[in-house]
Amino acid sequence: MLRVEGINQYYGGSHILRNVGFDAQLGEVTVILGRNGVGKTTLLKSLMGVVPVKTGSIRLGRADITRDTPYERVRKGVGYVPQGREIFGRLTVEENLRMGLAYLPGGTPIPAELFELFPVLKAMIHRRGGDLSGGQQQLAIARALAAGPKLLILDEPTEGIQPSIIKDIGRVIRMLADRRTMAIVLVEQYYDFAAELADQYLVMERGDIVQRGRGKDMQADGVRQRMSI
Repeated sequence: MLRVEGINQYYGGSHILRNVGFDAQLGEVTVILGRNGVGKTTLLKSLMGVVPVKTGSIRLGRADITRDTPYERVRKGVGYVPQGREIFGRLTVEENLRMGLAYLPGGTPIPAELFELFPVLKAMIHRRGGDLSGGQQQLAIARALAAGPKLLILDEPTEGIQPSIIKDIGRVIRMLADRRTMAIVLVEQYYDFAAELADQYLVMERGDIVQRGRGKDMQADGVRQRMSI
């Protein structure tokens, strides 16, 4: 579903991403691990088109999206959950979800499935997004899912939320992958959460992918130890 080849990215004179390449398959969770500052978020922003890549290519299915704008990528099936959620705090839950449908006809209903995945959103449909506390992450994911993406990109979904919600989010991610209707790319620093979900893992250091393999082999490959160094 996603093919990334030879991506290079610079901030000023700093070489942030170095010939990054990987595939993300339909029905799989590709987990990207690495310490702070190694380029994980920059990679996701490059996939989404928030920052343009200097060299390399990004393909979604058969379509080359390397030079597409973020809204063009959304129309082609990319859903993005940024680090820090970035929901609209003054808008209601319903209005936030409708933002995920913004490029579709005005009468498009909010998919009922979103409320099955995240029941708290139905109970608080008229509450402001900024009042949800830990439910903000669930709202951010639901908003990205509203238009039915083929690729779901999540940047550290466990950051700053309580263990019970982390468990719920993990359950939803696994359920979505198992349907084999989308590929999921997940950046994560919480090793246990990543290891539980990963079909494929990638480890980044200094803007490069230095280790990769199957999720079931993470313990044998010493990924936990590498992350703790």
